[in-house]
Amino acid sequence: MPAAVHAVLVARSSPDAASALERTLAAIRSQRRPVDALTVVVCGSLEPFRDLVSSSGAEGIVEASAATTFAGAVGYALRRVTPGAAVWLLAHDSTPDAGALAAQTAALERGPSIAIAAPKLVDERDAERIVSLGRSMTRFGRSVELADGEFDQGQYDGLDDVLGADVRGVLVRGDIAAELAPDPALLGADEGLDMGVRAHLAGRRVALVPRARIAVPPPHRARMADDYRERLAQLHRRLAYAPAWAVVLHWLSFLPLALWKTVVQLIAKAPAFVPAEWAAAVVAMVRVGAVARSRRRIRGIRSRSWASVEALRVTRADLRERHDPHHAPRVRSELRFFSGGGAWAVLAAGVVSVVAFLALLSWPGVAGGALLPLQRTVSGLWSEAAYGRREVGLHVVSAADPFAGVTALLGSLWPASPSFALLVLWLLALPLAVLGAWFAATRVTPRAGVRVVMALLWAFAPSFLSALVDPRPASVIAHLLLPWLLFAGAAAHRSWGAAGSASLLLAAVLACAPSLAPALILVWAIALVLTCVRRPRAVARVVWTVVPAVVLSLPVVLAQVGRGTPWALLADPGQPWAAPAIAAEERWRLALGFPTPDPGGWGAFLTGFGLPASTWWVPLLLAPVALAAVIAPLTRRWRMGTAMVVLAALGLVSAVAVVSLQPAWAQSTPVAVWPGSALSLAWLGLVAAAAVALDVGLARRGLRAAVAVVALVGVCAAAVPALTAVHRGQSELRSGGDTTLPAYVSAQAAIVDDLATLVLSPQADGGLAASLVWGSSETLGGQSTLQSTQPVVSDDDVRVAEMSTDLVSGAAGDIAARLADEGIAFVLLAANDEEDELARALRLAATTAIDQRGGLVRVGETPRGVLWSVDAERSPRAPLSADDQATARAIALAQLIAVAVALLLAVPTPISHRAARRKPRVIGAGFEEAE
Repeated sequence: MPAAVHAVLVARSSPDAASALERTLAAIRSQRRPVDALTVVVCGSLEPFRDLVSSSGAEGIVEASAATTFAGAVGYALRRVTPGAAVWLLAHDSTPDAGALAAQTAALERGPSIAIAAPKLVDERDAERIVSLGRSMTRFGRSVELADGEFDQGQYDGLDDVLGADVRGVLVRGDIAAELAPDPALLGADEGLDMGVRAHLAGRRVALVPRARIAVPPPHRARMADDYRERLAQLHRRLAYAPAWAVVLHWLSFLPLALWKTVVQLIAKAPAFVPAEWAAAVVAMVRVGAVARSRRRIRGIRSRSWASVEALRVTRADLRERHDPHHAPRVRSELRFFSGGGAWAVLAAGVVSVVAFLALLSWPGVAGGALLPLQRTVSGLWSEAAYGRREVGLHVVSAADPFAGVTALLGSLWPASPSFALLVLWLLALPLAVLGAWFAATRVTPRAGVRVVMALLWAFAPSFLSALVDPRPASVIAHLLLPWLLFAGAAAHRSWGAAGSASLLLAAVLACAPSLAPALILVWAIALVLTCVRRPRAVARVVWTVVPAVVLSLPVVLAQVGRGTPWALLADPGQPWAAPAIAAEERWRLALGFPTPDPGGWGAFLTGFGLPASTWWVPLLLAPVALAAVIAPLTRRWRMGTAMVVLAALGLVSAVAVVSLQPAWAQSTPVAVWPGSALSLAWLGLVAAAAVALDVGLARRGLRAAVAVVALVGVCAAAVPALTAVHRGQSELRSGGDTTLPAYVSAQAAIVDDLATLVLSPQADGGLAASLVWGSSETLGGQSTLQSTQPVVSDDDVRVAEMSTDLVSGAAGDIAARLADEGIAFVLLAANDEEDELARALRLAATTAIDQRGGLVRVGETPRGVLWSVDAERSPRAPLSADDQATARAIALAQLIAVAVALLLAVPTPISHRAARRKPRVIGAGFEEAE
């Protein structure tokens, strides 16, 4: 005689659920094999369902709290089930076909060893699509659907024995129904899988019944909550299934495993899983009682070994075969870097660079302008990038500029001689600019010729060439990074890989050019608003792009704001250099595209040939680029064209705004913010907009080629003076070494730690500039905008000024002892080939006064100036205080975490590469334009 069937229907109370419950109750009544009893468990208020369940013929109605899980609700209902009756588990939105129960009961009757008969769950909106048909798990316990989201073509109807199934709609044999009740500790995840595992350990089977079809809603994930429940269920089952001796080992592994999974998920471009991972690990570790109950439930039913389960697990090969993405359609076209002329453009720029900077091939290093050597060791480079003692100043302890991290990374590329990396950078600057701009052009246009034109226009940008000829390393690096920021940032909404790359590039660009912060923050804010409106699921990626920049710059920001100098945050990093610049009264000239008073150096170029220095016509050479850019918003790709024009406008406004700011000081001279970096941003917008116009704005091929040639010829012509400046002696770039101090000092500093040198420099106004340098040289990464923009004289500055004055004035007192007490081992009266009469007179008087001082031994004349050593017992440099060390550790940890997360997100993987191929390379074209 067939066993009785008791249906348990769990309903979640809500107004929207009433119609679904009505359909399910109707489907239960229409079963060809009627149920013998029905119990309805309502989780939440009974009011929306009262009339439905009252007329359903249910033998019992149980009202439970809204927080009750499916397993908890079934537990309440099982108390009302007649012993020996099979239990049919349903949810209020599970609508079985008329023959579903008959097929499942027939399966139980045919197979006495079958404990659970599992139906085929199909999409209620499309009955031909499978939602779930059996479950298994990996070696480490991760739940895996055997068939989900596929069209039902009968391909899985031959499956019979499986490890588990979705809990909805399963029919459980009566003699084991109580022992196989869903486990409440799983919180609604993997309940059917766990029931199947226990059934197999009891010597029973889980059979699929494909003819039993139940319609359910399509899966809808509450991402964070579902990730948490699924991971918690996996960890809980791991503790419940493990041998007794391994439980503690598994428990101890959860936190290290969470850290490892964090790294893996970041590499997999899935940071949303990270909070759920840590929350699940912590909760699983504290639920000792739930684990004990689950293990007791398994012990009470188990009669077979785990070998009965192992045979039904999915293997790695099964996963690869089931989830192989290689068949996905490929949208992205080939890059065509070589066949499209990109490689030839880079090679041509390399040849131009070698010709323009031919002298550098024989130089040991580069100097001049804002250039300084780098630290001699990799460890020294990275120590400059950390919070702590600064290498310039008496007892200065402060946060490092983010630019110090950029110089540390650059120097680490040539660890044998980090300063030589600057020379290599100068030689490779032009081809690197072409390379970066060519890749940025792939986001703008699919045309190979237009990409090459955009790359060459970017490499010969007036602001870039000016930064190379009159050396400004921070601006050079910023110019090289900006196109890569466009390349990654334009696709940041698409993937976590692009967002991670963009976040690192944005941090590096702002480290090199803080004056771009207002413009780039505004661009980010606009992108965030557009993403919220058009792609809400991508908001987290866009938000992340600013996180590393914020974390890296926050210590300096807090310090500047705390002392009331927020405008100083825009100061150029590195060595302050008061070079000739456009006056604030003539800032309108920046709209012509040149950052210096002599546009492109044409005035000096013409004068050198004895020609009139008339340069009014030079800006006209850039006019074709500007005219092409204006066309871009009028094309069918008006969104990209408008965005690039707005970017150009923001760059120009930034240049005009910052040129009047003088936040820093170079000895006694105020230093304005250099507008060249902002003009580079404006030029990027112009050339990208021009590329859009060349791509779709000019229909005739001949016209497109003519405009491109005219624009390129004009920009190249404007670049002639800059590219010949080194050969004509019109450049501040000169040969340099790895130190700014005499060789004797450098040799001593290599032997003795923390040697300080007092550097005295006579000024044109008759004054004396004094600075203190620790170690073997003043370095590029050792500079600090917190010092160069300091608004008031500190106590340390007063002491240095007093000692310097006493040195050169012949005042009484043991000045050598005072110098030694501060850790000063040498005094250098710096050389200057361009000093005037006042400075020369001061130099002679200072030399005489210092020579007459006791305790100061003249080392001699050096190319760097006159050097004396302090003949007294030198006091060691004061170490960091405990508070400073704690601050340094906290800042370093926060910055390392931010950079590490960004790096892990940016690392490409085969999966991210395949996902990228399914989207077009050009942004704002095709389907994205029509959204």
